[in-house]
Amino acid sequence: MTAAPRSAVPARTATQRQEALDKALATRQERARLRGALKGGDIHPADVISGSASNQVWAGVKVLWLLESVPGMGPVRAERLMASLAIAPSRRVQGLGERQRASLVRELRGER
Repeated sequence: MTAAPRSAVPARTATQRQEALDKALATRQERARLRGALKGGDIHPADVISGSASNQVWAGVKVLWLLESVPGMGPVRAERLMASLAIAPSRRVQGLGERQRASLVRELRGER
């Protein structure tokens, strides 16, 4: 007798699905607020990197997304900066190593 194929996604109740949808919506809204604050100059990207330990939404954003949200930094400049600091394009803020984090903060603050 063969076993039934296992689903990769566990079965969830309607309440669990709704809670997951609500959490995803809140995360998207927080990212939109963050992008607006970055573009408006209300928050510095180095502060996002430094504050990511206490903010799960900030910790979960991709570094490339964060850099592209900074006024004056487009995709090409962001990719070049990440390449010069040996940061993978898919890296999230929470996945940065200590040296990468420190180097990126220095670059963003213009300290080099």
